[in-house]
Amino acid sequence: MRLVSRILRPRVEATAHCDLPCGVYDPAQARIEAESVKAVQEKYQANEDPEFRERAVLIKEQRSELVKHHLWVLWTDYFKPPHFEKYPELHDLFNRATKAAGASGTKGSMDPASGQALLDLIAQIDKIFWETKQG
Repeated sequence: MRLVSRILRPRVEATAHCDLPCGVYDPAQARIEAESVKAVQEKYQANEDPEFRERAVLIKEQRSELVKHHLWVLWTDYFKPPHFEKYPELHDLFNRATKAAGASGTKGSMDPASGQALLDLIAQIDKIFWETKQG
C-alpha cells in the first residue's frame, strides 16, 4: 500500500485562481460585476419599495465582493514584477480599485457615482492589462 501511494502521489503542486493553472485572466470579469453594481445602484435610486431596496443592497454588496476578488486575482496572479516596473502606478491603481469596491466605495454606497468611479478605475487596469498582452 505504501508503494502504491508513493507512486501515485503528485510530484508537483500547482495553485491558481480557479484551482487549475488555466492562465485565463481578463479584467472583463471585474468590469461585468462592476457594471452590475452600478446598475443595481441606479435601480435602487429609482425604486421606493423597501423590500426591493433591501434585496438591491444585498446584491450590490455581493457583486462588490466579486469585483474585489477578480481584481485581487489579476493583481496577485497575473501581473508580475516586470509589469510593476513598467507600470509603477499599477499597485496604487489596484489598491484604489479594490477600496472603491469595498466598504468606503460601492459596497457601502448606493450612489451610482461610486459605481462609475469603480468602472473608471477598472478601465485603467484594463488598458494596462491589454498593453501587457501585446508584448
